[in-house]
Amino acid sequence: MSGFTLSATGLMLHRMHFLSALLCLEGMMLAMFLAISMWATQMSTGHSFLTPMLLLTLSACEASTGLALMVATTRTHGTDHLKNLNLLQC
Repeated sequence: MSGFTLSATGLMLHRMHFLSALLCLEGMMLAMFLAISMWATQMSTGHSFLTPMLLLTLSACEASTGLALMVATTRTHGTDHLKNLNLLQC
């Protein structure tokens, strides 16, 4: 729980670069994966081990999409600062 809270706090306070926001999101997903994995081992049923793998798969998709967006915005805007990304200018 503390890892998720620290990552959420980091996401709220350190929103300068796109990469730091992605790292905080990955920290949140890691904390959720660990929590769901612990829950699945405590439940000790056969079908409950599918949930952590599904979350890990979705986390990998989220990371790849985030990195692709970061590369695209860095190429178009020249920087990964979040203050330069204004949706009204697109």
